[in-house]
Amino acid sequence: MTPVPPIPIQAFLCLSACLLAIGLLGVLVRRNAIAVLLGIELMLNAANINFVTFWRYGGAQHMEGQVFALIVITIAAAEAAIALAIILNVYRRFRTVNVDQINLMKG
Repeated sequence: MTPVPPIPIQAFLCLSACLLAIGLLGVLVRRNAIAVLLGIELMLNAANINFVTFWRYGGAQHMEGQVFALIVITIAAAEAAIALAIILNVYRRFRTVNVDQINLMKG
């Protein structure tokens, strides 16, 4: 059985850049608060891919890339829980999760 050749670093960086672009586009274009939250999560996952990729291909002796990725995952989970709680409270008050309408109603 022949060994599988390693995936080049450019493939991971391209994947990360695509995820970052999709997340940024989701944050800038979407008006639904939950869709904006999903865009932010995509951008955090793009950062995780970069951390682990540079750890793996950088020849590092330590686990910094993996540790940073775990920290980002923890922060993303906390951010998602807090953001969903805020979105639920906003929906109870304004009966919408549209970011533009909420901004107009707050005054």
